[in-house]
Amino acid sequence: MSSSDNYYYINILNNILTNVYKYVLPVLYVLSNVGNLLSVSIFLKKTWKKNVCVFYFKFYLLSNTCYINSTLLGSIFIYGYNINLQNSNVVLCKVFFYVAFLFAILSPTILILACIDRLLISSQNIDTRLYSSKRLAYFSLSLSTFFWIVFNVHILIMVDIQELYPSVFVCDYSPSTSYRNFVSYYLAIVNICFCLIMIILCLFSFKNIRHIRILPRQQRNQVRTMTKKDFQLLRCLFAHVIADIIFRMGINIYYGYEAITRDQIPTQLQQAVDILLNNFLSLLFDISYCISFLIYVVISKAFRHEVKRMVYKMFGKDLIPVRGQENVEQNIVVVSYVVASA
Repeated sequence: MSSSDNYYYINILNNILTNVYKYVLPVLYVLSNVGNLLSVSIFLKKTWKKNVCVFYFKFYLLSNTCYINSTLLGSIFIYGYNINLQNSNVVLCKVFFYVAFLFAILSPTILILACIDRLLISSQNIDTRLYSSKRLAYFSLSLSTFFWIVFNVHILIMVDIQELYPSVFVCDYSPSTSYRNFVSYYLAIVNICFCLIMIILCLFSFKNIRHIRILPRQQRNQVRTMTKKDFQLLRCLFAHVIADIIFRMGINIYYGYEAITRDQIPTQLQQAVDILLNNFLSLLFDISYCISFLIYVVISKAFRHEVKRMVYKMFGKDLIPVRGQENVEQNIVVVSYVVASA
């Protein structure tokens, strides 16, 4: 295949990505904002807000919403409509990069804290389960948020509007090769460590849950204090972790590849492939912040019921509560059994 053919196919793929940013992502942007708003409104209800895992999910949704309305929205303008406001304003340039870094790393941090909480609450040790509390959640979230806010201050210093060519300016990192290598290795190492930590915590939590399920029913109440809703939230957390790892792994590998090959002089074709690959993996990474509502609806029966109740309320109808519906079904079974016996 000739180089002209390669450029032809790369241009086609770039046009496809541009159309995705221009037409698909705006729809996803609106739906994800609506979904996050609905999720938070459900989690604020009395039956949900007492749960510590829900407390983490609310902060996770808040972090994702901030990312969606800053970085994702900026990506839509940049890659979909070729509107680069950050290239003409220094403050906007620095804030755009800083917010992207902050919320991109804060969301997986919240997932790790939620995994730690589920590991504590699923423990067989009563004293260990007591550590699962909102007080610990407030403290850990405040400490981790403050740490990442301070740690990422270097972005505000090292990111600026750079002059590529005469009269051509772009918002980018400092031209220093050492700093660019630091950013690439830092993102790759931190994200890979996050993925490994989440996998380990989920495996230990799964081990605790498996031990609970194989116990006789009489002993379960003596071992744990987890309800059906806790198990559903734990499955939602597992789904969040799996989705985060899948969507994040590609861009992590690319950051490492970018740092290793930075000193090499690429051909024009390699540059085109790298830009295409970066845009595609960034697209997948952005999508991972938009699927929280879908995860809750698919996995949690209690959450689905709350969504149905909200929809029924919009049309002025009442929905039978889950417990009430189960009682109705049991009564129907009993009546059918009595009729059959007669």
